[in-house]
Amino acid sequence: QVQLVESGGGLVQAGGSLRLSCAASGRTFSDYAMGWFRQAPGKEREFVAGISWSGGGIYYGDSVKGRFTISRDNAKNTVYLQMNSLKPEDTAVYYCAADRTYYRVSRDYSSYDYWGQGTQVTVSS
Repeated sequence: QVQLVESGGGLVQAGGSLRLSCAASGRTFSDYAMGWFRQAPGKEREFVAGISWSGGGIYYGDSVKGRFTISRDNAKNTVYLQMNSLKPEDTAVYYCAADRTYYRVSRDYSSYDYWGQGTQVTVSS
């Protein structure tokens, strides 16, 4: 069992930056690949970024490539999402998730076994 707690969301103007953090507790953090997803009202949950257990595999959703950066610190049991050049369309609840298949990065939310409660990101125009 892994517990995930996101933080760092908030209100920011377009063009601004935010850094989300997701702190994990429970099982060994490096046993999991990690992902960030987001969901806006009335829309499906969308893959944002994912990182394998070692950080050797990183993937991004097309809408955030070049603007967002995912990283992890296994010593701190934390995964981060640095979000730059934010746009109003980035407004959503952002979730982190853990996948027990630690060596892959899946874009499919159904592959993930544990989820945080989410943190709201609102980008004003």
